[in-house]
Amino acid sequence: MGLLKTAATVAVASSVHGRVQRRQQARWAAQDQQAAAWQAQQPPPPPQHPAPPAQAQPDDTAERLANLTKLGELMNAGLLTQAEFEQQKARILSS
Repeated sequence: MGLLKTAATVAVASSVHGRVQRRQQARWAAQDQQAAAWQAQQPPPPPQHPAPPAQAQPDDTAERLANLTKLGELMNAGLLTQAEFEQQKARILSS
């Protein structure tokens, strides 16, 4: 008798589970349809324009000369090697 009770309980549980699952899938499908309809009603986002490139300032040359002068002073003072000086000089001139 215990085996029949267990089988009946499993059958009921399986049936209930199936109904709940179908109900959830129907609810989710309705939500997806509502979201698609809402999204279709929204206006498209405005186009985003890239920012204009930054313009070089006229003081750029004066700043480079000042940096090169300081770099030369550091090398003359013995704080930089010739290789370090050349490396930093190339970096300043390329920027």
